[in-house]
Order: sequence, then structure tokens, then C-alpha cells
Amino acid sequence: MTDVDNIRIAFEESSLTTLKIVIGAILFGIALDTRFEDFAAALRRPGVIAIGVVAQFLLLPAITFVLTLALDLRGSVALGLILVACCPPGNVSNILTHRSGGDVALSVSMTAVGNLLAIVLMPLNVAFWGGLHPTGKKVLEDIDLSALDMLLEVGLVIGLPFVAGITIARLWPRVASVGHRVIGPLSYVALAAIIVIGVANNWDIFVDYISVVLLAVFLHDALALLLGYGIGRATRLPDASVRAMTFEVGIRNAGLGLLLVFTYFDGLGGMALVAAWWGIWDIIAGLTVAVLWRRVRGAAAVSGAPSGASSGAPA
Repeated sequence: MTDVDNIRIAFEESSLTTLKIVIGAILFGIALDTRFEDFAAALRRPGVIAIGVVAQFLLLPAITFVLTLALDLRGSVALGLILVACCPPGNVSNILTHRSGGDVALSVSMTAVGNLLAIVLMPLNVAFWGGLHPTGKKVLEDIDLSALDMLLEVGLVIGLPFVAGITIARLWPRVASVGHRVIGPLSYVALAAIIVIGVANNWDIFVDYISVVLLAVFLHDALALLLGYGIGRATRLPDASVRAMTFEVGIRNAGLGLLLVFTYFDGLGGMALVAAWWGIWDIIAGLTVAVLWRRVRGAAAVSGAPSGASSGAPA
């Protein structure tokens, strides 16, 4: 079997353009549900937001780096995990926070701040951690990727839709409210369709190589969720805030990572497989945690035990 570092996932230019539009739509949908008040709310809770930023943009990439070394992963697979770890959260984290009975206001604020900071921090993180990795470094050298190139791409994909969405939300809140309810779900359905079609068009490669990334993605996703939960508990946040922190750190916008794989890494096998499968598994794992958390909260409320409701979590 060919080395996973040497395979390429077929992806037509038209499909790449569609993927860019879909990722832009996802970020636009997030921005439509973001208000300047969310940033103001973040400024009123600087300590909590700072904890989330450190967890997302420093600790998670560092832990990911260590995991890739511990598993002795091939360069493309290691880079795929590092890339996903450096991605910002999507508004799936807001949905899962609400589903679990967590602090939705905190979740929305962290998503807004995280996506804004990711424009600069994501390219720098990928270049730094990828450049340190013993096998990933060779891949980066072969690609000759510069952090500036990725900064421009991420700024285009995140920055423009985000600014446009926030502006519409500010000037025409009713239009933004309707747009968010329509664009958000449709863009995620479109992303799922692109992934499914991509897997179908490369089915033989998927079947032959998916086992290479299954364990790594499972452990990585579990560590991301546990990091969010652990840092929330360690800093003694209220229960509802811990739930928000868990999903803000654990849920990453792997679709953006997939776009960057095809834009800059020519569909490099291990990276594409990691980003595609991470995007699927992340939602499955996150939804499972949210549902279980909600049931525990409901059982506690019925029995009269303390629950996240006491800390202001929405019902």
C-alpha cells in the first residue's frame, strides 16, 4: 500500500470554489448571530475569555503536537491534526452548549472572539507547530508554505464574511435573525454534502487509509473536549460555563481546515482524511456529550440535586 504521505485526494477546481463559498457562508452565518454586545460581554468577563483563548490557541495545539509524537504519526497525518487543532470554533459549539444546558452567552462570546483571533493566530500556529514536528516539518518544506499566504487566505475566508455579517446584524437585526436561521443550517448541510461526495469520489482511498487516522482522530477529539472540561473545572468556573468551555475548546471548524488542505497542500492524503473524518466525528462525539449532559442535568433537577441551572444556564 502506498505511503499515506504520497497520496492525493482528487478534488476539482469547481468543488474547491464551492467549498470556499460554503466555508464563507458558515462564517457569515456565525457573524449574523454575533452582536457588538457579544464583544462587550467578553470584555466584562476578560478572565474567562482569556482562559478560553489560551486553551484554544496555545494548549490544544501543544497537546496535539505531543499526541502526534506519542503516536509516531506520519507527517501528513500529524499536520492534519495540528491544522484542525489550530482552527477556530464554529457555531456548532453554540448549538451543543445550548443542547447541554450550558452558558450560551459565554459560548457565543467565545466563538466571536475565537474566530476574530484565528485570522492571525491560526496561520502562525500551523507554521510554528508544523515546523517543529520531525515528520511534519519535511512536508511543510516540500509545500513551501508561508504563514503570510495562509494569513491572507484565512483573512479572506473568515474576515470578510465576519465583517459583513456583523455589519448586517448591526444595521438590520431582523434580516440577520432570519438569515442566520436559514444560512447556518444550509451551509452545514452543504459542507456535509461536499464531504460525502468527496469521500464517494475517493472511496477506494478512503477504505484503504481511514484506519490510519481513526485512532488518532478519536484520541485527539477526546483530548480536545477533555481539555475544555478540565480547564473549566481547574479554574472553578460555574457548571454552565464549564459546559460552554468544553465545546468551545473541543469543537473545531474542521471544514476550514479541509479548505486549507486543498488550497495549500494539494489534497495531501493524511491531512485530507484527518480533516474530513474529524469534521464528522467531532459532531457525533459532541452531540453525544451534550445529550448525556442534558440528561444528567435533568435527572439532578428531578432529584433536587444542584445542577447547572443554578448558575444561570438556559433551560
